Amino acid sequence: MPLVSELELPEFDYTDPELRGERFHRVMRDLRAQHWIAVAPLGYFVLDREAVHFFLRHRGAVFPARMLAEMFEVHDGPLHEEIERNILHIDGDDHRRLRNLVNPAFTPRAADRYRPAMRHNLERLFDAVEAAGSCEFVSAFARPYPSLMIATVMGAPLEDAERLGEWSGWIQRQFSADLLEQRPKIEGAVAEFYEWADALLARRRAAPGDDLISTLVAAEEDGDRLSDVELVNLVLNVLVGGVDTTQSQLSHAIALLATHPEQWTLLVNDPGLAPQAVEEVLRYQPIVPFTARVTLEDVEYRGVTFPEGTVVMVSAFDGNRDAGLWPDPEGFDITRKPGGPRTLTFGTGIHNCLGANLARAELEEALAFLARRMPDLELAADPVHDSINGIYGIEDLRIRFGAA
Repeated sequence: MPLVSELELPEFDYTDPELRGERFHRVMRDLRAQHWIAVAPLGYFVLDREAVHFFLRHRGAVFPARMLAEMFEVHDGPLHEEIERNILHIDGDDHRRLRNLVNPAFTPRAADRYRPAMRHNLERLFDAVEAAGSCEFVSAFARPYPSLMIATVMGAPLEDAERLGEWSGWIQRQFSADLLEQRPKIEGAVAEFYEWADALLARRRAAPGDDLISTLVAAEEDGDRLSDVELVNLVLNVLVGGVDTTQSQLSHAIALLATHPEQWTLLVNDPGLAPQAVEEVLRYQPIVPFTARVTLEDVEYRGVTFPEGTVVMVSAFDGNRDAGLWPDPEGFDITRKPGGPRTLTFGTGIHNCLGANLARAELEEALAFLARRMPDLELAADPVHDSINGIYGIEDLRIRFGAA
């Protein structure tokens, strides 16, 4: 059985700064046509749905956070503590225990409780731009909206939303190539968040409320409960996973719908299509196009051996384009039938995204609200896309929608 290093494979330079927007789509389409594997500077990319499923679920391949921490000599301090206790980096029985305790707090029904607050926050944000009939969407909506919602979900004062958004942005950079350079600011954000969360946790123990923190404090299974350390780190996971991601996915949704006016018209005429529109946006433009795994042992798949220590980048972007599951996978169509194949944008297997139901609810409410309030949506300038590495967002999105 040949080693993956012995194969003749197409090369993929995912660090190319021009790899974004339509060029990104074109390059990935060309790669898929050549092979299901591509070779990259640090390892290999797998480029079809079956391979993505395999490596995301294989017990011999794990998220390489601890390996990256070693590489960047993160041996102690708040960031090291966060990496060691992050549910994304925990496997086996410890992971199963945590998920069993917290899953009831993240069901679709649990997310639905916050829909009235989502609508209220969207009203507040729209009021600030309605008269102008235009805005820079990222700063006006996409960034503040999930920060306000995370504060609401945690039962924190809304005036803390801006700080939560800033902490999330910095802590998220632990997965970036500039970790060494930015480590002091990342460490500071982690330490500040821990202090803030400890105080909030103490308040919720003394006076429980109808919020996520109180729910997690009360979580119990067969007499087992979460420790304070586990609670704080789970809340941090929700913060980091729930701000930049939703911000970026909502920005891409509006950019896509503005550049597909016939799709926006469908949503304007029937805001009930919002759940289908969200699923199509998640499929078509996942804001985490790639995630990494490192093999803990020799892994054999499709007659190819991936040796122990191989970095395998799994492409949700490509896994969401299986022509056997989605007719016209390169097309953008919000009328695709509900209940179809699940996208891989939130992952699969034991490490699927904890806050996926909350994110879907936030996006659904936002698209339905904006369709009612911005029927004449159009781009006022070309979107400025961020890098595809890490969270693939939009830095600047100028839109017009008509003055009130």
